[in-house]
Amino acid sequence: MTASYRYDVEILHLLVSTGHAYFGRAREGAADVPALDADQVQLVAGKGIVGDRFFGKAAHMDAAVTLIAVEALEAMAAELGTAPFDPLLTRRNVVLRGAHLAPLLGGEFALESRRDQVRLRAGRPAHPCAWMDRMLAPGAHKAMRGRGGVRCQPLSDGILHRGPAVLISPVPLDPDSAGTPALLRPSRLP
Repeated sequence: MTASYRYDVEILHLLVSTGHAYFGRAREGAADVPALDADQVQLVAGKGIVGDRFFGKAAHMDAAVTLIAVEALEAMAAELGTAPFDPLLTRRNVVLRGAHLAPLLGGEFALESRRDQVRLRAGRPAHPCAWMDRMLAPGAHKAMRGRGGVRCQPLSDGILHRGPAVLISPVPLDPDSAGTPALLRPSRLP
C-alpha cells in the first residue's frame, strides 16, 4: 500500500465476541453470548481478531473484521428521533470516530495505534441485518443501509488499542462525511 493520506481518528470500542448473538427470529431475542469491549485486540493476518467469532473461519477470511463510524450511528439516531444508540449493539468489531469508511472499499489501508500498525483490506460493505430494528430502534435497519461500515481482511499481524489512532489511506477521505450514507443500488428489501 502506498499511503498518502493520514487522518486522526479515535478507536472508541473494540468488540470481541465468541459467538453470534443475532440469528433466528428477532422476536425470540438475541442469544446470550459473551462479548468484551476490549482495551486492545490482537489481529492475525488472514484470520481476524483472536478470540472473535469470525477468527479463522473460512467463510469469513476476507471479511473477519468489521469497522463502523460512530457518526453513522449518531446520524441515524437523530434521523429516527431516538436516544443515542449503544454502538456495541451493532456487533461491529471496531467503532471509530472521524473515519470516512466508504471510499476505502476494495482497497488497502492501515490503522496505527500506540505505535502499532495493522494493515487491512476493505472488501465489502457491512450490510445491516433486520435485527437492527429490534436492537437499536424501529427503522434502524433501513437507516443503516449504506452506512453499516466495512468488512475487512487483516493483511498483517498487529494490535489495535482503544484511544487515539491514525487511519492511513491511499485515497482522500472526508471525515465530515463519516455519517453520510454511501450510495447503494436500490434494494428489494423493506
